[in-house]
Amino acid sequence: MRYLHTMVRVTDVDKSLDFYCNKLGLVEIRRMENEAGRFTLIFLAAPEDEERARKDQAPMVELTYNWDPEAYDGGRNFGHLAYVVDDIYALCQSMMDSGITINRPPRDGHMAFVRSPDGISIELLQKGDRLPSQEPWASMQNTGKW
Repeated sequence: MRYLHTMVRVTDVDKSLDFYCNKLGLVEIRRMENEAGRFTLIFLAAPEDEERARKDQAPMVELTYNWDPEAYDGGRNFGHLAYVVDDIYALCQSMMDSGITINRPPRDGHMAFVRSPDGISIELLQKGDRLPSQEPWASMQNTGKW
């Protein structure tokens, strides 16, 4: 058995791609449109996983856009996606500068949470050892749900 992907339903492809690619930093690997089923699938990978995702089709996130509008409360009880990052402070700062709310700041230099436009929690984990605690993160409070 091996991990392939996690599917997340999205309601706005443009907003979702802006979040996942432009702000979080994932890379689009492939896209599939199914007219008969009335849906679009967009597969994304973390930059360090891009080569493996293109070769093995894993590990990836599958964004599913259903052409007929649906309401997805709380991400349909979806937990969260998790990514290890090179510099949690730099990524959180970049995302915050882009208008993304850091729901659970990286106070400990190790873990943070943000949410996608569709309310999916994204856990960010510092690669390797946790970074030394620093401001403004150390004293920043949680915002909203994560």
